[in-house]
Amino acid sequence: MDFTDVVIERRSVYDLGKAVLSDDAVSRLQRIAMDVPSAYNSQSQRVMLLLEKEHDALWDIVGSSLRRKIGDERYNGKTSEKIDSFRAAAGTVLFFDDADVTSSFVERFPSGAENFPVWANHANGMMQYAFWLAFTDMGLGASLQHYNPLIDDDVKERWGLPAGWKLLAQMPFGAVNERPGAKEYMPVSEKIRVLR
Repeated sequence: MDFTDVVIERRSVYDLGKAVLSDDAVSRLQRIAMDVPSAYNSQSQRVMLLLEKEHDALWDIVGSSLRRKIGDERYNGKTSEKIDSFRAAAGTVLFFDDADVTSSFVERFPSGAENFPVWANHANGMMQYAFWLAFTDMGLGASLQHYNPLIDDDVKERWGLPAGWKLLAQMPFGAVNERPGAKEYMPVSEKIRVLR
């Protein structure tokens, strides 16, 4: 696909299945992670690619965290089905901001202090979108989830992550079992203005 086709094809896919991520695909994702821009070249974005048992472990953490928060009765049913659908995927990407790096730029450039956390989120959003487009280009589906901060402590403990890594999103990905239905779009004139 050319770039425009990939952008148009990308959708939130929830019915995901197992797929093998080749070493070449992993290398492509690593390259993307290195090339996503950041303000002042701060490079505070961090990514963890969870496959196989590590992917399953994440969704076990999400499931048990939700059970503790909402109780078994509310968890069983639609919530558990949703978590099981994410566990059925091939893997999950975890997106973080290294808050220690972001804070160091706040200290180094006080005139932009209030902007660095915002810019870090911008960079992370670009990272998420770049990964999503890469999965689409590989013929895989993905969706973006936000079980943070509910799972933050357990994630850091499980994978021995630095205290400064702030979890921002989770992206389960895998084979597309079923494409999502038609999507409604607002008129293009309400989203973009072209001035000459």
